[in-house]
Amino acid sequence: MSAKARKVTGRGEQTVAHYAFHPLEDDAIIKHRLLTRTTTTRGEPPLKKLQKKFVAFAHEVEKDGDNAEDLEKAYKVFLQEIITFELPLLKSKAVVDANLREKESFNELQTEIQRQIVQAQADIEDLKKQLELSKIERQHKEECEVIRKLIASQPPRSETQKLISDLEKEIAALEAENLSCAKTLDLRKKQLTLLLHVVDELQNTIEDEQKSPVDELQAAIEEHKMNVEEDSGPGSEAMAVD
Repeated sequence: MSAKARKVTGRGEQTVAHYAFHPLEDDAIIKHRLLTRTTTTRGEPPLKKLQKKFVAFAHEVEKDGDNAEDLEKAYKVFLQEIITFELPLLKSKAVVDANLREKESFNELQTEIQRQIVQAQADIEDLKKQLELSKIERQHKEECEVIRKLIASQPPRSETQKLISDLEKEIAALEAENLSCAKTLDLRKKQLTLLLHVVDELQNTIEDEQKSPVDELQAAIEEHKMNVEEDSGPGSEAMAVD
């Protein structure tokens, strides 16, 4: 662990932090202390102390002679040192196991969060589609409302039906009147044709009647001329000779 920063503050001066170790060296120092079970920078590391106790115990074992009391004492000291060294190990193991469980829990939580993110994105897409459908539906409703108001502004169906019936009756009456007028017109055409024919016949008759006296008069004149010529032929010549 890095040493604490020393702060030197004077009047009118800025606070400057001084570190014994570079921040990048902290990880290596922490790793070394965890491996050697060193919690402070003072005193011997626990692993080195255990090594010394083991060497002392082994030295007593290798001695020849009556050193049972010293051997027992060295054994107890070594055993106590092992227990002292083991306790932090067990604590560290418990911490490691807890960290592993917490890491697994975090991984599961991360997986769940990722799943929820994917689900949320899918829900957002569905909501976007629903929003578009809602906009279209709202537009259709507005159009239907406009049509409904337009229909509501029109007269009731009964009045419209009555108006249609009246118009149909009026059309039927006009058609009947038109048919009657057509028949009357056809009759008038026939009568006019007949009248024109009669007038033409009458005119021919009148012309014939007017033409007959003239022809008779002309014939009488011609006949008279012929008679005169016949009477004056031989007698005129005799008179001329005398």
